Amino acid sequence: MAQPITKIAYHTAEAIYVRGASLVDELIGQLTFTEMMYFQLMGARPTPAQTRILDAVLVTLMEHGITPSSIVSRLIYDSCPEGVQAAIAAGLLGVGSTFIGTMEGCAANLEEMLGAPEGEAARAKAIAQRVRAAKQPIPGFGHPHHKPDDPRSPRLLAVAGEAGVPGRHIRALRLLAKEVDAAWGRHLTINATGAVAALLGEIGIPAAVMRGIAVVSRAAGLVGHIREEQVEPSARFIWSTVSEKIPYAGG
Repeated sequence: MAQPITKIAYHTAEAIYVRGASLVDELIGQLTFTEMMYFQLMGARPTPAQTRILDAVLVTLMEHGITPSSIVSRLIYDSCPEGVQAAIAAGLLGVGSTFIGTMEGCAANLEEMLGAPEGEAARAKAIAQRVRAAKQPIPGFGHPHHKPDDPRSPRLLAVAGEAGVPGRHIRALRLLAKEVDAAWGRHLTINATGAVAALLGEIGIPAAVMRGIAVVSRAAGLVGHIREEQVEPSARFIWSTVSEKIPYAGG
């Protein structure tokens, strides 16, 4: 077995280094959290455009209201108030293929289009028809509440345009959206995670780690819910409501 290595961090008795840069002399007070996250993840200092886009994504994904992840966090905090980290970790387990984490699937479709020998438009049509025939939801499209369009998506795409990104992933997303509408026979909005997939692709974030960006953002949002639970508790109300509204129907 080959000797494993790391290129992320090391330390001496006098210093700590991250990606070859001194944490004390070059990073603390010099990089924002968003810049540091990109640097740690990608091993290169972000450009202003990359920083702006990653920052916009982190802001977008931070808060989703009273949803499964925040409900779980509140209930676990009520059960284990001495362990804030346990409540946050419980909520983060809900970042998956149904809520928050669907940008991975959309990013995979965009990458398939961008690498297709027959061209992006033809592959977009094939993807839309394939998913529709399988009677599956298509990642990055549709929303149960925001109709006809998710208001976050145009803003995210506008931020990318203002930042001056190359635009290949965004172009692919728009082509896919056209074919999705045709395959479904109705308009399906590009949702926030669809736009996020395109934006993160524009700044070089691999699809396989995109859900991790959502986890980082959502962790901050759940801290906010824990703080509200401390001053305006709702966990016991949620618990009692569920207990009352779901009747026992056994023998």
